[in-house]
Amino acid sequence: MAWASGSGRRFAGIPWRVIASDAAGRFMLVCKAACAVHVFNNYVCSIALVRGPSMLPAINVSGDVVAVERISVRSGSIGVGDVVLLRSPENPLKIVTKRVTGLEGDSVTFERDPARGDHRRKTVLVPKGHVWVQGDNVYESRDSRQFGAVPYGLIQGRAFCKIWPPKDFGRIEQKL
Repeated sequence: MAWASGSGRRFAGIPWRVIASDAAGRFMLVCKAACAVHVFNNYVCSIALVRGPSMLPAINVSGDVVAVERISVRSGSIGVGDVVLLRSPENPLKIVTKRVTGLEGDSVTFERDPARGDHRRKTVLVPKGHVWVQGDNVYESRDSRQFGAVPYGLIQGRAFCKIWPPKDFGRIEQKL
């Protein structure tokens, strides 16, 4: 019993309210910082690892880290030639990288399936609220030629700069 009363006196002089107030203030600061990072990452700019053969030579097969801005999607200023990240219309759990080759109202002419030797051309009209996307490497790309025009709402952002590897650092070219 003497131990309990001795420890009680020892903790009695600690300013618990000040400690709790300071901890709450620090917790709120961390929460605000996390919210700011979330908003910036989802609505302004983020980075993404993109890889695969469909965007050769613009994007390496082994992968490039790119900066992705998200403002142009919301402002409706995505244009022909832009490299975009979009939710795959075939697998909504997957994000793919393609180049915009047509906007709503555009007529797009493309080779049906050059990978299989089908070089016949087909022309389509991109419907309202959609974009036509294709990989730069038409021999290794699943794109609008297979799944049709993509709803504009599936676009997540526009890739504008390669960040990694350092030897490739720089602006991603807009190809018309």
